[in-house]
Amino acid sequence: MTNPRKASAEDQELVALFAGLDTPGVSDAMDKLGLHGQALGVMPLADYTKAVVGPAFTVKYVPASNPPGTVGDFIDDVAEGDVVVLDNDGRADCTVWGDIMTQYAGLRGIAGTVIDGVCRDVSKALGDNYPLFTAGRFMRTGKDRVQVESVNTTVAIGTVRVASRDIVVADANGVVIVPRGRAREVAEVARKIEDVESRIREQIAQGKSLGEARSALGYHQLQTKE
Repeated sequence: MTNPRKASAEDQELVALFAGLDTPGVSDAMDKLGLHGQALGVMPLADYTKAVVGPAFTVKYVPASNPPGTVGDFIDDVAEGDVVVLDNDGRADCTVWGDIMTQYAGLRGIAGTVIDGVCRDVSKALGDNYPLFTAGRFMRTGKDRVQVESVNTTVAIGTVRVASRDIVVADANGVVIVPRGRAREVAEVARKIEDVESRIREQIAQGKSLGEARSALGYHQLQTKE
């Protein structure tokens, strides 16, 4: 299946800036710049070996009205390479993502899904190696319990506000949301931090003590807010 919705040139540029970076490095850069973006309580479904990076396609869920609205038709509008970000207000009593969504997202080249809430049908996501980041898993459907209120508006994932098209970086350590307007700056700082840490590893491999290597390269100030 070919997804007719493609990433924009700017989306591709911003995603490329984070190639090879991980969430610890990006998180450190966010701390250095005084930005809050670490999604507390949202965990990877599996120990993914490579970071997922993509623009946020945001969806806000609310309790179902009478008659109830729909729970998932938005996915036809998600572009290739996007990360679906679902705000279900942290609800653990009903799901907003299951095996059909996993299959369809994979076929359309969607990069992954982040949920402030729970998912189900996890065997499909694990078997397909589809990147899924959630607050947990539970089998009860969200149909007739929740409905989509808005798409591509600002939502909440844990304590983090996520605007449409912010850059999501997610891996085995968790999820970091980078404000789109600061993406270039965050990526640059993250690479500088990664470079220093790489040099520390080289020095201790060559026999220096950890204290010596850290002191020589300014490790203790790496994440300190400027």
